[in-house]
Amino acid sequence: MSRKEAGGYRERLLAGAVSCLQEKGYARTTARDLVAASGTNLASIGYHFGGKDALLNEAIAGCFEAWTKRVEQAVFDTGLDSPRQLLERALSAMVDVFEEMRPQLVICVEGYPAALRESVLRERLAASYAKSREAGVDMLRRASAELGTELPVAPEVLVSVLIAISDGLMIQWLLDPASTPDARQVVDALAGLSAIIG
Repeated sequence: MSRKEAGGYRERLLAGAVSCLQEKGYARTTARDLVAASGTNLASIGYHFGGKDALLNEAIAGCFEAWTKRVEQAVFDTGLDSPRQLLERALSAMVDVFEEMRPQLVICVEGYPAALRESVLRERLAASYAKSREAGVDMLRRASAELGTELPVAPEVLVSVLIAISDGLMIQWLLDPASTPDARQVVDALAGLSAIIG
């Protein structure tokens, strides 16, 4: 198998895995489902990923990583005028995209219970969160330099809190979209909290 063909198979398997995760979920997806969705063969799963679970784990992690890249693009597509604008852009890319990203959100949420039982997936998702935090810290430092401001708290802590807010809102939105605040409301709430606690 040539390198070009191998890359094609790998990408097809990942796309098939995302499709299966959206339709069937982690626990109900079989190797045969993956083969049917990707147009490949059973041997290609083992060759490229070592097994079905590793392929599904990679697909879930890929959803997390694609979301992080999307946030970075939204924040820096145009110049920044203020720290509030930075926060609004970041949260818009994390929260106001729930409707558009619903299939990926379901994959992310379904990955959590599987990760509690599968140490390899847990480690993979922990690594994805670490990458997201690292990317977020880099974004904050870059934005802080562009705006000529200093961050009031450690960027690692701030990014972890923003991820927690996004994850919590994601779960709320999946269950009750109409009652979930949008990014602007979240920024207003955070500003209100800041004013209350000084």
